[in-house]
Amino acid sequence: MNIALDTLARQPLLADITLEHIPQLDAAPAYRELPAEAGFKRILLPSGHSAIHLTRHAEVQALLLDNRAIRAPCNEEGGPSFLPTITPPELLLNNDIPDHGRLRKVVARDFSPSGVALLRETVEQVTHARIDLLRQQPRGADLFSLVLEQVPSTVDCQLLGIPLADRDYYRPLSHTVQVASDADVPELLRQFWGVYGYLTDLVTGARPSHADGLIQRFVASRDDSEPPLSDKELVGILLGVLIGGDQNILSVLTKAVYVLLAQPALYRSLVDDPQRIPQAVEELLRLLPLGTISTFPRLASSDLDGPWGLIPAGSVIYADAFAANRDPEVFPDPLAIRLGRQDGRHLQFGYGMHNCMGAALARLEITTVLQILVERLPDLRLDIPAHEVPWVEGIILRRPTRLPVRGFNTP
Repeated sequence: MNIALDTLARQPLLADITLEHIPQLDAAPAYRELPAEAGFKRILLPSGHSAIHLTRHAEVQALLLDNRAIRAPCNEEGGPSFLPTITPPELLLNNDIPDHGRLRKVVARDFSPSGVALLRETVEQVTHARIDLLRQQPRGADLFSLVLEQVPSTVDCQLLGIPLADRDYYRPLSHTVQVASDADVPELLRQFWGVYGYLTDLVTGARPSHADGLIQRFVASRDDSEPPLSDKELVGILLGVLIGGDQNILSVLTKAVYVLLAQPALYRSLVDDPQRIPQAVEELLRLLPLGTISTFPRLASSDLDGPWGLIPAGSVIYADAFAANRDPEVFPDPLAIRLGRQDGRHLQFGYGMHNCMGAALARLEITTVLQILVERLPDLRLDIPAHEVPWVEGIILRRPTRLPVRGFNTP
């Protein structure tokens, strides 16, 4: 009892909780700082290129909205990049106007808030079913593998029309792709092309998919685009759904739950007032980096005049949404975790042309899972100290790999 009271006494009050109280949340950046030049902060990318580093919220937002800051040249051999290899040019993240708009409109309706709302029942069903399984386990069971890991992948399969049995094949590949480690580039490429080939088989019909899923719907409507969508373009669109709709949402969901459990007062505040969950989700989204980068580099196709001054044509630019989300001019006391914060619009999902197409789906899944957790497991706690939670470290994907918990099988 004395030990428990002492532990509680050392917990900060809800209003005082900051990122410093959450072990391991922030990783070392994937770049190296360089001396400022011509009035701009500069960094060295892993590819060896010097890049202008924009960190102010107004500057990052304006740059992401500027269609003259283009992506395609950054995905060429020898181009400025955080990644150890290039990716197919058909991917949405590699396209600029006008092609990006032509491809993006294919998914606009299905990924709108009203479109993804149709998946809420699936989120609820799988979350409840997995919690039922968790409650049969002994203390120390892994919330990540038993519950969280199952939700985005199940929803993703239903959305795309992919048989659930296929997860055992493609998910290990997509996990490696999102880690994007440079330790073994040939193996990384092998696994990437494994995922790419898997999706190609689904698009061409070499592998079966369900008739009510996005894959068959997109294939059936390919002629609605001008010109009609090629197989490669369809695969490029769907790759973002297959990986981002699973691995990316899982990463943010897992880190959101980790933050709440690392500081029990945060979790308890949502148990006591579940109506705060949507606002809490926005605050957690503001603070949680997906991996060690927040956006991909861009190239100034012409002189760019904006809130940053004048960026010369040909400059490489890193618009750092992660830093912008902690800009004290927009988010006062930016490292404080305020679950009811209503200061400004965070840029977790990007902005402008390349804003994340899965933003509404991510919000739906994270909000729904948290609502069910606090309702069914009000006494949920980590079963090990937060600093002992293991993590996977990657450029695009970085998250806890286990969340041993207790307090889940009380009546």
